[in-house]
Amino acid sequence: MKSLRRLILIFAIGLALPLGYLVVQSYRSLEAEEAATLGFFAEALFDEMQESAAAVIRREESRPIDAYADPAATALSGLPVEDYIRGYFQNNPDGSFQTPHRNAPRAGSQEQALRLAELEEANRLFNRKRAEGTDRIRPEVIDTVPDEKRKDPAGFAGRYLDMSRSQRSKSYLGEKDNRLETVTPGQASSLASIEKKQAAAMPPAAAGGTGPVPRPADAQAPAAQETAAGAAPSRPAELSREGEVQGYQAEVAPFQSVFIDDGLVFTFRRILIDGRMYRQGFVFQLDAFLAGLIRSHFTAQPMARFTHLRLRAVDQGREVRAVEAGGVADRPRVVLNRTFPPPFAFLRATLSCDRVPPSTGRSTLNLALWALAGVISLGLLAIYHSAKKVVDFSERQTRFVSSVTHELKTPLTNIRMYIEMLEQGMARDPEREQEYFRILQSEGARLSRLIENVLELSKLEKKRREPNLRPGRFDDVLAEVKTLMQASLNQEGFVLKVDSRLTRPFRYDREIMVQVLINLIENSVKFGKGSGTKAITVRLRERGGRVMVEVSDTGPGIPRQDLNKVFNDFYRADNAVARAAGGTGIGLALVKRFVALSGGKVSAVNNDGPGCTIRIEF
Repeated sequence: MKSLRRLILIFAIGLALPLGYLVVQSYRSLEAEEAATLGFFAEALFDEMQESAAAVIRREESRPIDAYADPAATALSGLPVEDYIRGYFQNNPDGSFQTPHRNAPRAGSQEQALRLAELEEANRLFNRKRAEGTDRIRPEVIDTVPDEKRKDPAGFAGRYLDMSRSQRSKSYLGEKDNRLETVTPGQASSLASIEKKQAAAMPPAAAGGTGPVPRPADAQAPAAQETAAGAAPSRPAELSREGEVQGYQAEVAPFQSVFIDDGLVFTFRRILIDGRMYRQGFVFQLDAFLAGLIRSHFTAQPMARFTHLRLRAVDQGREVRAVEAGGVADRPRVVLNRTFPPPFAFLRATLSCDRVPPSTGRSTLNLALWALAGVISLGLLAIYHSAKKVVDFSERQTRFVSSVTHELKTPLTNIRMYIEMLEQGMARDPEREQEYFRILQSEGARLSRLIENVLELSKLEKKRREPNLRPGRFDDVLAEVKTLMQASLNQEGFVLKVDSRLTRPFRYDREIMVQVLINLIENSVKFGKGSGTKAITVRLRERGGRVMVEVSDTGPGIPRQDLNKVFNDFYRADNAVARAAGGTGIGLALVKRFVALSGGKVSAVNNDGPGCTIRIEF
């Protein structure tokens, strides 16, 4: 058994190693799939935010070039649609300030006055940034798709789509390159006339707080300075038949953003027309802008319950504002970052999660693993018990051969000894001679029953024994058993009692029942020789439509752990009484097979007092 247990242990370890590796890899794949799924929907969330910002930029790009300066432009004269936009204005080449809100219908309201003051202050601060050269976004923040995102480490989207083209298309919100737009002379003169009127009517301080931006003595210096920024001088677009100018080519640059202060951002476009640079755009409040993105696209989403979103604004590498929402992520397992494309390149989004929602395949995998573990464990246990039974059976067979040899040898030795004594005339009187004959008959019957039991067991194993069931009251069986066993009972000093309370006949095989009772009585005699009271009782009862045949003795009984094993083939209890009594271990096994063949069942119980009872039910 030790070698068997060792082999099973080696087999279990050999099976567990590849299965363990498979399980670990399966869970890692599930974790990667869960993280990739979260990343996929996080990217969709970021895309929605970008799209809402891009919609604003596309709307502003579609406005005519004089919409930001002309007070008659009713589209921009009222309050902005977005609550985070404070207003629209144009910064002229000389630093002066124009806005369509100045002559709006509600221009006299307190709210409108407050916004006009904010826009004027924004223009003054923007002029300072123009003078300092800090009115441009640093080029290092233009790359909006980090390398780790391009590589797609989770491998989720990359298996199905080539995302490189869509990532390139998102490198700018709106138009990425400068464009040429035909401007009518009326639009050009409108910009210039409004600028001239404001310059003549307002003092320098009103033009933006610091006055116009200083220019070099050369009258062409402003145009040369703006041209160096990447713009080309405009030229007439088309001539009429008489040679008059019908329009100008204005160069319109993409929108860009610059921080007015830590709370305000100016998003504008550069217009180069007739050698002069105008800057047109809108001023928005950063806190309201970030909060609006979270409120519109994240707060109501299911992922807000288990993810944490952080939007932050970065100016020249310095974080100036941050807004957070969602669940807590103290130890995030997944962190996803997004840098928005220009003109919102200052905006960073970070989505983190420390409890990724489990994949639907995880429960299936868990169930399959538990089932697999159970099947393997039960299989190994079944193999072990089956092998153990085979080994135990083999050992019992070995003991059976030894016991049969001993049991055959003992009566043969006795028979041979008494025959020699009779031959030598040691029985000098008829009484002793008759005693020797009775011993010879008893040993011969014992030998005959042993051989018959072995033959019967062989027939039962090969299913060659068919029962001959006939109705009767069992009296013939009891009478024959008394006749056959009386000598042995008298010799050992046992008393056989019969207590029958049957009122009707039942079907049984007479020969089988004789052999069953003889085996049971012999067992009681063999194990009860040392008892003080030597009595064997055979009872017959009717209970619930069934017939009960019980054989009780006053011997030592059966150990509790062996009550269900004594009917197994070749089984003998491992105690001093069993070893002293000897036997082959096939008597009770034969009883069980005979009773099952007759359609009954057999069981063993210990008495309240000494001895045990073998109960047969038909």
